[in-house]
Amino acid sequence: MARFGGYPGMGGANMNQLLKQAKQMQADMMKSHAEVEEKEFDVTSGGGAIVVTMTGKKTIKAIKINPDVVDRDDVEMLEDLILTAVNEGIKKADELMEQGMSKYNIPGGLDSLL
Repeated sequence: MARFGGYPGMGGANMNQLLKQAKQMQADMMKSHAEVEEKEFDVTSGGGAIVVTMTGKKTIKAIKINPDVVDRDDVEMLEDLILTAVNEGIKKADELMEQGMSKYNIPGGLDSLL
């Protein structure tokens, strides 16, 4: 049995090729994951009143606030606009990661593989 790779019906060469392909796929996935994490994008709220620049790693790089929306008597509105923009950025980062990884078609997510 050992001379056939240790598993009945599976030749050693086929198993080695399968392992090689799996390692290559994992390396490709890690590269795609890193590329998505490095992407930067802008999200807005309030019709452009707030602009948040975020990375695919969900790191906020900048927040720009249009001075016209700053109202001392309505700080809550400004807080809501910022919160909306940040949450939209997180959602977009998740979507970018999903799109970048979708070509690998792995059920159950990628967290356990990366």
